[in-house]
Amino acid sequence: MSDTRERIRDHVAANPGVHFRALVRDLDLATGQVQYHLRRLRRADRLVGEEVDGRTHYFEPAVDPVARRQLAVCRRETARDVLLALAEAGPARPNTVADAVGVARSTLEYHLDRLVAADLVEKRRDEGDRVRLALTDDALVARRLDAVTPTAPDRLVDRFTRLVDDLLQGD
Repeated sequence: MSDTRERIRDHVAANPGVHFRALVRDLDLATGQVQYHLRRLRRADRLVGEEVDGRTHYFEPAVDPVARRQLAVCRRETARDVLLALAEAGPARPNTVADAVGVARSTLEYHLDRLVAADLVEKRRDEGDRVRLALTDDALVARRLDAVTPTAPDRLVDRFTRLVDDLLQGD
C-alpha cells in the first residue's frame, strides 16, 4: 500500500467519521489525490463511506452502521453541544436546551431530528404532557463524544450558522 493511502487509512482510524474535506485539509493533500486513494481503499474494503446529511464520512469496516451514523452526527458542533447540555443538566425542556446551547429553537430542532434518528436523544412526555429531551444512554453518548474531535473549520461553520440564526431572530 502506498504511503499516502496508509496515511489516509491511519487518519480515518484515528478520527472515525471524518469527512472528505476534513481529510483533504488535515492531511494537506490535493482533492484528486484523496479521491483516488479513497476509491482504492474502499474497493479493497479497507474503508467504508457513510453518507449522512450530505457529507460522506469515512470509517474502518469494523465500525458498525449504527455507530457510524452516531459518530457522523456527533461531528457537528451544535449536536455535540446539545448532547453535552443534556449530559450536564439531565432531561430538559427544548427551550432550556436551546438557551443553554445558544441556538434558535429551529436550529435545535434540526439537530434534534438527527440526534433522535441516531438514537442518541429521545423526546419524552412529562406528567404535564410537555416534551422533555433526554440522552438515550449516558455511557454510549460519552463514548461517541470521546471518539470525535472537531476540526476548526467544522466549528467555524457551526458558529456561522448560529450567528445567522441570531441575526434572523432579531427581526
